[in-house]
Amino acid sequence: MLLKINSLIVSYGGVEALKSISLESEGDEIVGILGVNGAGKSTLIRTISGFKSPKEGEIWFTNQRIDKWRPQRIFGLGIATVPEGRRLFPRMNILENLLMGTNLRKDRNGIEQSLEKVYSYYPVLKNRWNQKAGTLSGGEQQMVAIGRALMANAKLMLLDEPSMGLSPLLVNEMFIILKDVSKNGTAILIAEQNAIETLKFVNRAYILEIGTIVISGRAEDVANNEMVKKTYLG
Repeated sequence: MLLKINSLIVSYGGVEALKSISLESEGDEIVGILGVNGAGKSTLIRTISGFKSPKEGEIWFTNQRIDKWRPQRIFGLGIATVPEGRRLFPRMNILENLLMGTNLRKDRNGIEQSLEKVYSYYPVLKNRWNQKAGTLSGGEQQMVAIGRALMANAKLMLLDEPSMGLSPLLVNEMFIILKDVSKNGTAILIAEQNAIETLKFVNRAYILEIGTIVISGRAEDVANNEMVKKTYLG
């Protein structure tokens, strides 16, 4: 088991944002965390990546307990995050933003190979490598954000609302790339409101409502659940 979360409780003040949730991820799959705005998806991503400390519960990654670790240490273990809103460095160019994902890497040849892989997914980034990130469109900025995470050569990639603000065409292209990333050995945990598109690509899914997991299972089973159809799929 690559990632295992046991009875996780996360609070903001006296309000529990996550209420004793448990989930897991193997090393060769894409897992979707689905729910409406405010369900707790971003809190879960922030807690796994170390930016929010849990009140109770455990997070295990590669057989190491990490719920007390700082973000930099978690990143060094092999967890890269594509945060909500992308959070690029707007005055830095595309290449400089991509290389920010390599801060803890020492393998120059490996970094060059990762960069070429990113460029193979997103040729426009190679052609415009010197353009400032702040001048890019929303879709292009998301390419850079995903590319930056890929540059970390992580074992697990966390994505928080990556389809936000993207056209249906760009969303589909993004998921096709993530599917290929997964096939090449990177596990993916994706938090999304866009249940319709996400369930087409993930292997398993968890439905999160007000901090509680209410449904989980294989993507096709979750998609065929009557409550999910009514609430999320229209």
